[in-house]
Amino acid sequence: MVFRRVLRAFGVGGPTVDTVLPDPTGRPGGRLTGEVRIAGGDYDVVIDNIVLSLVTRVEAGDGDALLEFHRASVAGNFTLAAGEREDIPFRLSVPWETPVTHLEGKRLAGMTMGVRTELSVAKAVDQGDLDEVAIHPLPAQEQILAAFDRLGFRLRHADLERGGIYGVRQELPFYQEIEFVAPAEYAKSMDEVEVTFVADSTGTEVILEFDKRGGLLAEGRDTYARYRVEHAEAEATDWDSLVQGWVHEALASHSGSS
Repeated sequence: MVFRRVLRAFGVGGPTVDTVLPDPTGRPGGRLTGEVRIAGGDYDVVIDNIVLSLVTRVEAGDGDALLEFHRASVAGNFTLAAGEREDIPFRLSVPWETPVTHLEGKRLAGMTMGVRTELSVAKAVDQGDLDEVAIHPLPAQEQILAAFDRLGFRLRHADLERGGIYGVRQELPFYQEIEFVAPAEYAKSMDEVEVTFVADSTGTEVILEFDKRGGLLAEGRDTYARYRVEHAEAEATDWDSLVQGWVHEALASHSGSS
């Protein structure tokens, strides 16, 4: 009898869960929709809670780690009879600060994200596998990244850093850096630029870090800049001119401090 209870606690003969995302794509501030499908096992169980969470990989001092950054309960406190099936629809909000995983339909190198389903039965918690999702940029973010590309900056990769950015209000415990290699014409002043977005319901903070590596006869130098763009400006803005202006400001700042 004791052995049977232990097996039940670990799910042997218990319910199975399948999370279905008909469209696994979304944007910051939007929603992911789907169903959690639960099939009863060999005996009746009380489902204490079903939680969906967004999980991503974040760089830490001792290596990368999966980090849960948003969770929501979608159902709970009901009895699932043996052999019974329950299909539970859900709408999972995507926080405004959620990092981008895809650009122009392609995965950003270094990024991974998924929805994890957590089932609680009789105080035992089972965390299922991740269902991969693709988060695309907001229109203004997409235009900014495309402008860097048109100006000759080459996208290298993206990553997530633990912590916060000084002076920027953040809700998530990390921030994303999208790294571009600078074109040859800027080689004297910068090697790369890292773009960070911190969005909210009305707009996006744009933080730029222009890096110049040091050498035998010169020290390295980083130039930082911060701007804000509103979501409503996405269609009416000349993004190439705006981004080019940001780059020229960084070049002027670099020259002035040399």
